[in-house]
Amino acid sequence: MQATRKTRDDPWLPIPLRSEIGTIRLAGTLKDIPGINRHSMRILGSFALIYMVDGNGYYSDANGSSKSLVPGDAIVVFPDLAHAYGPTEKNAWTQIYVVFEGPQFELMSRAGILDSTDPIWHLEPRDYWARRLEDLLASNKRYNSSDGLRILGRFTHLLTDMAASTAKAASSNDETWLEESLQQLSEPINGIWLPPQTVAQRVGLSYENFRKLFVNRIGEAPGKFQTKRKIERACAAIYQEATPFKQLADELGFCDVYHFSRVFRQIAGEPPSAYRKRVRGG
Repeated sequence: MQATRKTRDDPWLPIPLRSEIGTIRLAGTLKDIPGINRHSMRILGSFALIYMVDGNGYYSDANGSSKSLVPGDAIVVFPDLAHAYGPTEKNAWTQIYVVFEGPQFELMSRAGILDSTDPIWHLEPRDYWARRLEDLLASNKRYNSSDGLRILGRFTHLLTDMAASTAKAASSNDETWLEESLQQLSEPINGIWLPPQTVAQRVGLSYENFRKLFVNRIGEAPGKFQTKRKIERACAAIYQEATPFKQLADELGFCDVYHFSRVFRQIAGEPPSAYRKRVRGG
């Protein structure tokens, strides 16, 4: 019969680290855990950081989040949020854990640095982040009050670095879809102006999600953004040559010259005929 694997816990702190800004109650490494049952979630009562060094797993919480976990993922546990996590491969799992609480971390939560709607960070390279946690918290000595304040300050800085690293990686991914969207909305593709719904499909997003993300990043809806780019092109064409308005309306995807003239006036503040007279004379 195959022997049952035992959970191995290597605690780092002999006593909790306390300071005016918060407390780190527990820290260490844990291997081969059985996990928390998804159907009977746990409320910890404190913040915690669970950094996965090895193993694949799952995470779910009372907010409706449900995610598959891979090495390099970090779970941010919130005091009053019921949650569950654990391995998916027969307890094969190695984690670094830190349990903490206090006003500094509550402030970080209110500021959105710790966000219960986005509880999973991905942090690479693993050796770097694991080493930073271990160098900060793994010790066999007893701490005094000044040690506690110093280490709590450094741990706050480490959490901020982790959040910033995750945000930067997400921003890099965001830039890909955003750059492609801006390009496809700003010029015709093979002579055709693609509607925003088609652009959303081409960058792999539903239109509702695409529109929301676009407004958050650019400050206006994708349709309005595209219309402005069309009128900018019309202004350039009118300034450079005597292109008929009907031809411009066709090239820019307006249904007729009246529609083109109406939108031109809304964006440019004057009819295309007045603009032409002003910039070309006569």
